[in-house]
Amino acid sequence: MEGNMERVVDFLKKAGTYYLATVEGDQPRVRPFGTVHIFEGKLYIQTGKVKEVSKQLLANPKAEICAFMKGEWIRVSGELVEDDRVEARQSMLDAYPSLQKMYAADDGNTQVFYLKNATATFSSFTHEPEIINF
Repeated sequence: MEGNMERVVDFLKKAGTYYLATVEGDQPRVRPFGTVHIFEGKLYIQTGKVKEVSKQLLANPKAEICAFMKGEWIRVSGELVEDDRVEARQSMLDAYPSLQKMYAADDGNTQVFYLKNATATFSSFTHEPEIINF
């Protein structure tokens, strides 16, 4: 279980940028992201409460992540659930020191979400899709 999630996080970190899709009403919204972190056995992402992506996830937690690297891509679908604990926010900021120029764990803006009921699919043009759940 955890090995699968670590493999997903490793791919996303090596890709450097992934794309997060959310829903706003009946309109999909997609934007580039870079933060991905394991805390207490869960995959976390980070954003700011002032951003539209935050409002979209709070209204509808269903989301999908996609990244492409070296002829292979990953899609991760599931629900992104807010973790409002300062420890979770601080753990993300510790993992990404560059964020600390813009965010602080107790600034009222920093927000982290963990992935729940996740399905990751590794695909390429040269092999059958491989599906893992975590």
